[in-house]
Amino acid sequence: MGKKHKKQGDKRKQRAVPALQPIVGAEDQGSFFRPDGKVSRKAYEHTLFDLHVELVKLQQWVQTTGAKVCVIFEGRDGAGKGSTIKAIVERVSPRVFRVVALPAPTEREKSQLYLQRYIPHLPAGGEFVIFDRSWYNRAGVEQVMGFASKEQVKNFLTMTPPFELAIVESGVILLKYWLEVSQEEQTRRLEARITDGRKLWKLSPMDLKSYNRWYDYSRARDAMFQATDTSWAPWYVVPADDKRRARVNVIRHLLRHIPYEQPEHEKVKLPERQEPDGYVEPDYPYKIIADVVSTPATGAPTRFDTDRRVPTAEIETP
Repeated sequence: MGKKHKKQGDKRKQRAVPALQPIVGAEDQGSFFRPDGKVSRKAYEHTLFDLHVELVKLQQWVQTTGAKVCVIFEGRDGAGKGSTIKAIVERVSPRVFRVVALPAPTEREKSQLYLQRYIPHLPAGGEFVIFDRSWYNRAGVEQVMGFASKEQVKNFLTMTPPFELAIVESGVILLKYWLEVSQEEQTRRLEARITDGRKLWKLSPMDLKSYNRWYDYSRARDAMFQATDTSWAPWYVVPADDKRRARVNVIRHLLRHIPYEQPEHEKVKLPERQEPDGYVEPDYPYKIIADVVSTPATGAPTRFDTDRRVPTAEIETP
């Protein structure tokens, strides 16, 4: 199964990413890493700024050239797929960078060719599509949780390499990332979802059911790699116990594997504003929202007052 596909190294041309310095220099070791060895917030934010600049250049290149880019993120629950995608799209246009996170298939979709529901989401010219989980659900969660039969999984692993070859030969730049997390770190992150009200939505019933099937997922991952790690669509594995390090490494790798160049454009200069030509601000009772953070005078929080039509400065504090 999958053994006929050559496991040659990725021969796509890599490029040097300009204007990016190493994440840490010898003189900054103390401030760039935390005591536990993970990347500090200072190092992360400093490096991410430069990466975001490059991603904007990549966006301009995609728009200008009509390039088609498709990036797949897979990995265990709690591996950091969502936060990595968020770091990529944070400073770019959602009209160019499109994230696809499909819900469970409908009854109609279940009756279709399995790969059919994913095809409409593949990129057209000038689009950069990111799959937050993808057709590889069949090789992972569907197999482990019993939503797909052994025959269905076998057929999927057989048809996926030629399917991806057709994608690549159509001109799409296809990158596949697997985020790998340790058992201990996964446990820590899932427990945080239980106790942190901001993360409760991330903890699904499926997460709880699949938590104790670590080695079933390991076997499914191994079989998936064996069948679909091809020369035209290789898998790239990202150690993800340190989320910040993983995000930086993924973005750097992505930028090196896409042959973008910054398009030339004229220097932008803001034009002169028009004259008021007799315009006067109206005396209108605007409904101004209250400043509930603090007041300049006392620093005390203000109260919500949505009915009073007065400026923020006139709203009384408790």
